[in-house]
Amino acid sequence: MHRLAVADIIRRIENQDVFEAVCEDYSFTIKIENYVPYVCAAVHDGHNFRKELWDNCLHTEYERWYEEDPCTKAMVHSQPIVISGLDSRFEYDLNRAPDTAIFDTAWGKQLWKNPLPELMKQKSLDKHAAFYTVVHALIRQLEKLFSEVIVFDMHSYNWKRWDREVPTWNLGTINIDNERFGKTVKAWSDKLGGLQLPHGIKSTSRINDTFQGNGYFLKYITQNFKNTLVLATEISKIYCDEHTGVIFPEVVDSVERQLRELIPLQAKEFAEGL
Repeated sequence: MHRLAVADIIRRIENQDVFEAVCEDYSFTIKIENYVPYVCAAVHDGHNFRKELWDNCLHTEYERWYEEDPCTKAMVHSQPIVISGLDSRFEYDLNRAPDTAIFDTAWGKQLWKNPLPELMKQKSLDKHAAFYTVVHALIRQLEKLFSEVIVFDMHSYNWKRWDREVPTWNLGTINIDNERFGKTVKAWSDKLGGLQLPHGIKSTSRINDTFQGNGYFLKYITQNFKNTLVLATEISKIYCDEHTGVIFPEVVDSVERQLRELIPLQAKEFAEGL
């Protein structure tokens, strides 16, 4: 893996180079093994939190971890194009627009002991902007190469905080063209619902049940690129213990192995109009 400046990452994308890199400020990673018409993204996978923010933060490390999406990169790491955040959403949230990406309160609790100085906010927003500069360059290049592109926007959510039965998988679709892409959405939901998971864990899948797909990542790509479908794909945290932070690696591995087959299959069907 190379450590590269944003301009160098973009140049490699425009040259259709195969590479793996971490952004020079260590805010995100990108891997391109092959230029294919699909991308996997894990924008909330990151847990890094700038040391200069520690003393001013009222949330514990566990509280931050609880609201992040651990292991979402691991579930897609074998795919040919993967982009993933490294920083915690508590520093800045890549799935929010720049003007709301830095929290004052988070999940009902004040985040900072003292208001963040503008300089610290700007450091975070610069990283947010760098990520989207690369995302824009990547999708632009893929749309030049392919008639349509599909982005698997991977997230997770805390199922134990719900007081009703919730699905293992949820697809959020209210901000995409469902008349155009509805068949693909249903096909992807059906595939996820058919996963076989360890320990008798059920794999159920619903559309717009727990979340509706209001994230900025989806909206940014959808609004800027007319031939790219973003599938906001949420897995409930059946792969860990939400209350202790223990990860169940055998469940993560099972999901990854099955997605290794299902994601390219869904992309192929999408390209063929099935």
